Amino acid sequence: MTTAPGADPLPGPPDPPGPPSPSGGPPAEPAERVGGGWTTSLSLANGAVWVGWYGPMQILLASQTALFATGGGMSKETMLAWVTGAGAVVAAVASPVFGALSDRTTSRWGRRRPWILAGSVTGAVFLLLLGRASGPWTMVLGWCLVQLTLNASFAAVTAAVPDRVPRLQRGTVGGWLGGVQIVGVVVGTGLAAAAGGIGAGYAACAVLSLLGVVPFLLHREPPPDAAARPAPVSARRFLAGLGFDPRRHPDLGWAWLTRFLINLSNALVLLYLLYFLRDRVGHPDPEQGVFVLTVVNAALLLATVVVSGVRSDRSARRKPYVLWSGVLMGAATLMLAGWQTWPAAIVAAALLGIGFGVFTSVDFALMTEVLPDAAARGKDLGVINVANSLPQVLAPAVAAPLVTHLGGYTSLFLVSGLLALAGALLVHRIRGVA
Repeated sequence: MTTAPGADPLPGPPDPPGPPSPSGGPPAEPAERVGGGWTTSLSLANGAVWVGWYGPMQILLASQTALFATGGGMSKETMLAWVTGAGAVVAAVASPVFGALSDRTTSRWGRRRPWILAGSVTGAVFLLLLGRASGPWTMVLGWCLVQLTLNASFAAVTAAVPDRVPRLQRGTVGGWLGGVQIVGVVVGTGLAAAAGGIGAGYAACAVLSLLGVVPFLLHREPPPDAAARPAPVSARRFLAGLGFDPRRHPDLGWAWLTRFLINLSNALVLLYLLYFLRDRVGHPDPEQGVFVLTVVNAALLLATVVVSGVRSDRSARRKPYVLWSGVLMGAATLMLAGWQTWPAAIVAAALLGIGFGVFTSVDFALMTEVLPDAAARGKDLGVINVANSLPQVLAPAVAAPLVTHLGGYTSLFLVSGLLALAGALLVHRIRGVA
């Protein structure tokens, strides 16, 4: 995706000018604060990706799986584990690859926007095809293609933040990204629950996931400085450079592990939420119940996500916010291990919303401050995003035996709570961030 530089044909107001790049070196840290229009449009693009992910993950995949598992030799829990696990494997590979590709893109439309556009368009197409899946194997293929394409868009969206946002504004911008992200989760879940059918739910999510990126695409992104453009590399060297060495960059390693454990805890709670309400709580309308819990969670998250990001910027501190948000999430999940009723689920959803709101904004800012290479921000954030997707691979492998053979939902929530507490405590190992 390399073209000759030229005039940007897309309309719209220009972004704030980026910082100059040292001649022949990586981009400098941005210094000029970004405006509200840029932040809003980027947040909408982020939320659009989450609509495309969470409508399926919260409602549609579980409904399809229950349909296909009827009369078969595999339980719906096990089949859903295979579907989501396969998609998460694809996501774990796709995020750093597309992040690295966007780092090396020299298009006249900029580095990030081509990948946002391509990922969103193809992601919408594959969501439509997923709604027409005729069996478990076509469902697996469809979900893997959705994960592949939407991760191309997501990798570029997240890389735009360290490209353009100065360090002491990243908590605020991360708060807005997180707030609109949860709006995307709620909208995706609501569309899936209210659309009146599996195919209609996928179609609604596809349309919203595509429309949401349009405002950001209308912002001009300056092409990379010719002096800072990456030198050509072989495919072998490109692939070899996709990881990172935690021994050379321990802060990035500990930050990655913190995010991984807390996201694994969250994935264990969400994976069987529909089945938990149906089979353990006995909710009369479990799909509507999932939507109600999502709204409660979202309301509390929205009440904390921007405020905590702003306060973190003003205090120039990140670790205390990440620590206590993880502790709160762990405590809320442990509560569900001993109190498995509809009121308990509502209380847990509220507490998890508060904790995850703080964690979402501040942990994102923390991650951008431990990136080791300014010229590889997309790749490094792609590696960090593996801490979001890899838990989706492991969660089914952990959750399925716990629920079916090793104590049921009590064991599931106990393990989930302990993982969140461990992730929170490990933030102390990060040395380069206050």
